[in-house]
Amino acid sequence: MKKLLYLLPFITGILMACGNVKKSESAAADSQTVQIGPSFQADSAYAFCAAQCAFGPRVMNSDAHQQCGEWIAQQFQRFGMTVTKQQADLKGYDGTILKSTNIIAAYHPEREERVLLCAHWDSRPWADNDADSSNWKKPVLAANDGASGIAVLLEIARLLQQADSVAVGVDFVCFDAEDWGTPQWSKSGDDSDSWALGARYWANHPHTPGYTARYGILLDMVGGQGAQFYQEGVSLRYAQSVVNMVWSAAQALGYGSYFISDEGGMITDDHVPVNQIANIPTIDIIPYHPDCSQSSFGPTWHTVHDDMEHIDKNTLQAVGQTLIQVLYNEK
Repeated sequence: MKKLLYLLPFITGILMACGNVKKSESAAADSQTVQIGPSFQADSAYAFCAAQCAFGPRVMNSDAHQQCGEWIAQQFQRFGMTVTKQQADLKGYDGTILKSTNIIAAYHPEREERVLLCAHWDSRPWADNDADSSNWKKPVLAANDGASGIAVLLEIARLLQQADSVAVGVDFVCFDAEDWGTPQWSKSGDDSDSWALGARYWANHPHTPGYTARYGILLDMVGGQGAQFYQEGVSLRYAQSVVNMVWSAAQALGYGSYFISDEGGMITDDHVPVNQIANIPTIDIIPYHPDCSQSSFGPTWHTVHDDMEHIDKNTLQAVGQTLIQVLYNEK
């Protein structure tokens, strides 16, 4: 998933082998302000993540992909959301026709003022960043790189149904066909346009004509052990005020050890077409591991080890509660 376009110059030092050591700080113990809205339930989000993984890798055009898509839509419907399935045949980097379905779930669709929350739900077909080259053409289970973001969205939708007091409408957009980007072993050369196909389609063909939102927040790999979220470069370029709002909310809640007020790299991800085509200021909450030699996205990125054993409820809690704080502050 994603391509790191470049690293910003604040990063110095020698890259070190990375591990999955959790931060010693307790996010809950650091709380410095009054929490607004309901308490995010990390156990519930973890269960939503595990339920997606139970289908197996949700690779495009597979039975697991189709079955999980139906399950995601059913969960949003169960939480009282109005669900739209946006289907399209999209062409992958290798010419494969991908049967894509963007799943859009609307909370109070009648409201004009809206906020966009999004994540992708498909799995990477190839573990092309695995340390073992024999795994490079195996599919990724994608517990973190896909399922974690959808899990947080589902838990927020569940809480909105129970505590119906957010002043704006909310659209949960689950993008498909994000992770069919050119594999590292391909001889065709990387193509940034081979990523985020579902998001690009949605940005050009919104589910509602003329759709707009105050802002958008993309969640990507938001459940990993040892995750820290630096301020991503494309987000700062197009939506710095949204970055400031989200990071301020996280720090006020005591999650400053997760949300780092330094710049990371610019990432090719689903938020790029949302910003550039749909013109909705949208940020990407995505981990950055400056001291990880295997990948700046962390040690499990695009490997066979992206599984439930490497999902941390504390990370889910930090991201989920921060988003709740942001939503319930809307007027």
